Amino acid sequence: MILEIVTPYGSILSEDVDEVVASGTEGEFGVLPGHVSFVTTLNIGMLIYKKGGRNYYVFINSGYAEVISDNMMVLADSAERSEDIDIERAREAMKRAEERFKKEEDLDFTRSQTALQRAIMRIQVAEKASSR
Repeated sequence: MILEIVTPYGSILSEDVDEVVASGTEGEFGVLPGHVSFVTTLNIGMLIYKKGGRNYYVFINSGYAEVISDNMMVLADSAERSEDIDIERAREAMKRAEERFKKEEDLDFTRSQTALQRAIMRIQVAEKASSR
């Protein structure tokens, strides 16, 4: 099946894959060739696709997924392949978000929580790929 991941900044991925697992707002889901058509929203999370018996990892910063026939289209606010993630930058972002929680003054809780979640997920995606 064809997996395409597109952001407002351009195409991140267009590959023939064997399987996809992603984090939807209703929970984690998997897609195999011939899957029933559907549309869902995506959380900040990790998308895993399998190709030739190997797992590949992509950070997804919210969005939508549409499955039609043997095609899965992901429209994400932003996305990064594991090998493109700057892990040091992600760790710095996590540190900044954690410091905002400690200060508590003028805290935009939702914004700080989302920034922390994005940083943690980027680190997890990068570490997953480096551990193979």
